[in-house]
Amino acid sequence: MTHGNIARFGKRLPLGHWPGSVVALLQTPALKADRDALLFSAKSFAAAMLAYYVALRIGLPRPYWAVLTVYIVSQTSAGASLSRGVYRLAGTIVGAVATVAIVPNFANNPMLCSVALASWIGLCLFFSLLDRTPRAYAFVLAGYTASLIGFPGVADPGAIFDTASLRVQEISIGILCAVLVHRFVLPKQMTGAFLGKLRATLSAARKLAGDALKGEPERAIRTDRYRLSADLLMLQGLGTHLPYDPAPATPHSRKLQLIHDRLARLLPLATEVEDRILALEADGVLTDGEVETLRRDVAEWIVLTDMAERDRQALPLIERASTVQMRLADHDSTHRELLAANLAGHLAELVGLLHDCDDLSSAIASGGRNRPEAALHWSGKARGYVYHRDPRMAARTALGAAIGIVLGCAFWIWSAWPDGGLAVSLLGVACALFGNVDAPAPNVVKYMVGSVYGVAISIAYSFVILPRVSDFGVLVAVLAPAFLFGGSLQARPATTYKALGITLTIPILAGLGSHYGADFAETLNSVVALFVALLFAVVSMGLFQTIAPDAAINRLRRLNRRDVARLARGGGGPNEAGWTSLMVDRTALLLPRLGISRHSADDVLEETIRHLRLGHVVGQIFSLSQSMGGDIARDLYSLLGEIAEHGEAPVEPIDALVRLLSESKAPQREPLLGLLIDLRFALSSAKITHAEGVA
Repeated sequence: MTHGNIARFGKRLPLGHWPGSVVALLQTPALKADRDALLFSAKSFAAAMLAYYVALRIGLPRPYWAVLTVYIVSQTSAGASLSRGVYRLAGTIVGAVATVAIVPNFANNPMLCSVALASWIGLCLFFSLLDRTPRAYAFVLAGYTASLIGFPGVADPGAIFDTASLRVQEISIGILCAVLVHRFVLPKQMTGAFLGKLRATLSAARKLAGDALKGEPERAIRTDRYRLSADLLMLQGLGTHLPYDPAPATPHSRKLQLIHDRLARLLPLATEVEDRILALEADGVLTDGEVETLRRDVAEWIVLTDMAERDRQALPLIERASTVQMRLADHDSTHRELLAANLAGHLAELVGLLHDCDDLSSAIASGGRNRPEAALHWSGKARGYVYHRDPRMAARTALGAAIGIVLGCAFWIWSAWPDGGLAVSLLGVACALFGNVDAPAPNVVKYMVGSVYGVAISIAYSFVILPRVSDFGVLVAVLAPAFLFGGSLQARPATTYKALGITLTIPILAGLGSHYGADFAETLNSVVALFVALLFAVVSMGLFQTIAPDAAINRLRRLNRRDVARLARGGGGPNEAGWTSLMVDRTALLLPRLGISRHSADDVLEETIRHLRLGHVVGQIFSLSQSMGGDIARDLYSLLGEIAEHGEAPVEPIDALVRLLSESKAPQREPLLGLLIDLRFALSSAKITHAEGVA
């Protein structure tokens, strides 16, 4: 392939028109996923060929890197493609700079150089595991790039700067082409998907609240809670790409944080309401009376479909519930009346949270054109989603990756394998790219399966088809079937890793360079290096980077207990929104692991909800205890110390504090009474069914 021929490349093909019957068929829900996958594949292929053409015209020596980059960066939505491209570019530049800094300084000691590169890759993986946002991709690429450039450059450290500079140029072209095509050619906006998921999540939240009020079976309420936790994590994943979305107006980040705070609080609040109703119904307290009427009216309000009517009834319901709470919590109240007052207060909070969600969702959907009413709850700074981060587990995984890479380097240097640098570089890529899950080896196996197809296709192209191609238009036509097939698989989550094995293997092995120069021996050596690297990655990841589901679950449970103890001692301050959001994220992390563990899913998740409630209460009790004095303060500190030490407390001290507070005129009497009742329920593993249960 000559540059003279390249000058004639890139002719535009006119777009045809789909027949009306085909368009109608593609609009059916059953084929929507296929339609989206085909569109994504066509756009990715167009971006890849554009990047290849530009890299050829500039004269870059390895233009296939631009093609690879397109398929690594491309996502099914325009916003995700842009954010991924930005983070990839940042990571590539940092990784290239690190490689240039490491390799020349250890040029005389290949093993020491390998250890330094492996340590850098492990460090990048560590920070990517701690970050857990799309920004983590920048850390992955900083390690990925160092592996690709650094290990092959150990044999020729003098050329490392030129190599790094060329890789950055080639990758930048791929990023630019992928972003331009996905953003401006039939862009798929993420804002619409986010708003659809938000509507579904709000519906699930109202169902959870309604089921708790109606006394639905415990299994149904548990399912509602688990679904809400998973939905909040999915919403966060979609929301992080919204600033990059090409939609005319994207939701404001503060509104997203506010609505998340309220939905997260609803998770334990529904359990609080359910517990109070079951406890009071046991003695017939809710059979008649104002509290029962209030409960019924709130349940009817929740299922209203008319937004205007819901809005009109919300504030009166909140005022009624607050009035009932104050009346029942006076100084002459019985213990049962205090419990009913506690329920009324939670009902007021429940209506307020759902009403806020209605206002905020309306503001988000309209792009901020209508201003939501003042927040009824948590009027302070919005927290938004709080990610669980575990430095110890991240360090374990990162160290395992570094050990695996060092062992691979030791074999390469000891054996003096000529293609060992390529194999080790691919090993480093696998450790960085696939190391963000508990069990990465199965994903590497999927990639390996895809690579088998990629190798077969590449050999056919390299030695049968491409020698007969001398025009860029013909080249695009002959490459289209393989890349369109691989791209359509990449758009489907179940086959993404297998697809990458195809789309990332073909450009290298098929010889998509600046000119045709296929060499069978070189291709065979590269294939051997590829599969040796992947097989070694499977073994090393299984040994050093895999975390058993039961171990991960037990780690999260220990952290929950530790953090409850910290809150009981006053650590972290009264940050209820942050604590609730953190525990929601941990619940979402537990859900997929419980499906493949020996633990009882219901028991572990119920324990997590219990810790969520317990931490929420003890943090507030500690804060209020600072303004108390005398016997009340002493007993509160003793109670909190018991919880911090053992994770639980006997009933008697709580009962005594309730009696003492009921007879006192302490300034924080009412809120503290409510919190002690909440604590009593949070500590109890069984529903309170008789009068002594609260007193």
